[in-house]
Amino acid sequence: MLSRSEVRVLVTGVSGYVGQHCAEALLREGYRVRGTVRSMAKAEVVRAALARVSDRTDALDFVEADLLKEDGWAEAVQGCTFVLHVASPFIMGEPDDPNDLIRPAVEGTERVLSFAKDAGVRRVVLTSSTVAITSDMVSGVGGPEDWADPDKVGSYAKSKILAERAAWALVGEQQGEEPMELVVINPGGIMGPTLTGETTGTSTGMISDMIRGKMPMVPDISIGMVDVRDVAQVHVNALDVTEAAGRRFVLASAEAIPMMRVAQTLKDAGYKKVSTRRAPSFLLKLMAPFSKDLKGMVTFLGRKVGNDNSETKRVLGWVPTPMETSLIDMAASIHQD
Repeated sequence: MLSRSEVRVLVTGVSGYVGQHCAEALLREGYRVRGTVRSMAKAEVVRAALARVSDRTDALDFVEADLLKEDGWAEAVQGCTFVLHVASPFIMGEPDDPNDLIRPAVEGTERVLSFAKDAGVRRVVLTSSTVAITSDMVSGVGGPEDWADPDKVGSYAKSKILAERAAWALVGEQQGEEPMELVVINPGGIMGPTLTGETTGTSTGMISDMIRGKMPMVPDISIGMVDVRDVAQVHVNALDVTEAAGRRFVLASAEAIPMMRVAQTLKDAGYKKVSTRRAPSFLLKLMAPFSKDLKGMVTFLGRKVGNDNSETKRVLGWVPTPMETSLIDMAASIHQD
């Protein structure tokens, strides 16, 4: 049996917010890591960020690969025992063309899993989202057996639903005695520190706007949340837990956390520019047709949907980081102008 130092794990989208944390957790646990980047120019940024938190960057290498192209993927999966398929576009707003989100998510997932299967990868851990479970719910509790209706949700949620379904379909069609295994992780809103200080992601951008006073009012939105470090650790735990194979796991707080609580936590932590004025929902709805960001947001207004995360805790050993810790660490990690 191979030791962890001999096992290579591919992390797709390693330059992203979650991908970097997954790489850090893998290196900390003793694995070798290969990351995909769309441009090798990003590789050194990732290596530098990881070097600040890990002394094992010599066990890290990169391959250039794009979710919409065949090039690079055979090289990326070669010699890998596991794959963490983290890469997928994420925006809260509605794009002009839904396929800008859906195509990379679905085609990219099919491409990564197909190359992984052909290369003899043992298990793929796919990053999906709670929106694939609860985005058409107004209240109640969503669990791993639930699926949102892709015809009743926005483009981002639809992309996650269709990508996850495509993954399950591909794995289900396998023949042979040792089929590749699939585990799906469905995180909620991801908070916690960024390793680079950059705010290119949706959640980091939102917190950055809050602490800089660029969000004058807080919308009536409540979502299940999770710390990015927990997301990374649960992905790593999912690699070798036998019971996890063929299952999906909800990775979000049991209760939906109001954005007002997020704002108040940051204000109490000393970020004085944070506004705690509530945005009138009727006004946001009136303005939504004229704003891509608001159009994506209004479907979440007033929703109070909980999450059944019990199996994630039991099977994958998740011990949630307090959200106050996540938010304060996130704000502290963001480069201040």
